[in-house]
Amino acid sequence: MIYPQPKFSPGGDRYMLIEFGDEMNLDLNFKGQGLAAALADGPIDGVIETAPCFANILIHYEPEVIGYDDLKAEVSRLIEALGPSDDIEMDSRLFYFPTLYLDPWSKECIDDYRAKINPSKEQDPEFVARINGLTDVQQFVRVHSGTEYWAASLGFWPGLAFLMPLDPRCRLTAPKYNPPRTWTPQGTLSMGGMSTAIYPVASPGGYQLFGRTPVPIWDRERRFEEFEGDLCIFRPGDRLKFVPCSMEEYLEVERKVADGSYKYNIVDYQRFSVKNYKRWVSKLDLSVRF
Repeated sequence: MIYPQPKFSPGGDRYMLIEFGDEMNLDLNFKGQGLAAALADGPIDGVIETAPCFANILIHYEPEVIGYDDLKAEVSRLIEALGPSDDIEMDSRLFYFPTLYLDPWSKECIDDYRAKINPSKEQDPEFVARINGLTDVQQFVRVHSGTEYWAASLGFWPGLAFLMPLDPRCRLTAPKYNPPRTWTPQGTLSMGGMSTAIYPVASPGGYQLFGRTPVPIWDRERRFEEFEGDLCIFRPGDRLKFVPCSMEEYLEVERKVADGSYKYNIVDYQRFSVKNYKRWVSKLDLSVRF
């Protein structure tokens, strides 16, 4: 549900959690992103940083500069001044990522899980297509790649962005593995709930797998200028478009990444208008898939 008023609660002695609702809803995320942007533009003394998530925002503050009650009062006034989410505009970059859907590395990972843990586990792309009422995996690829994705939040691993589809016709859902996998290849495209994510590094995991991108989203060595000042390339409010590619294209990008010559395809900061976005959505026929 969407709360009639934001809920404030302390997180220890230097964090404040503000919840706008308890559902995965883009409108709630827009509220969190808008508040984070407002705090960055007109900072409140004592606020160190913010971390917006799907339907809430965590504020890190210095209690020796501002107390919890005073911060709550200041933030409440700021939320009131922001008005409805329709009025929110924020800076947003657009990334284009070449993506090999139905790739062999994901299949190898799934087959290993089936051999060692759950022999009855259905192949992930077929499973996601079936439970979402799609014709086959090819339609799944068309639907999934048919929209820009909104970076709603960053975590739990540095650089991992939880991505939500901006086109409601492309909304898909999938449960997580139970139990999870022991390994997942770096760059694997995955889905859990309504969220799409890219695995920044090889790691255990539980999201359904269906593709892979050779483009790094986190880099401790900062070999590319896009990582200047940070290990992670994404920020909340960024957008990402997955562009289906062939194996040959994938390997060519992978080679360029390895030798440092790859050029990220990024449309630099634009103003994202929630009002314009909602106007566009209102004109769509939501009964039609791609």
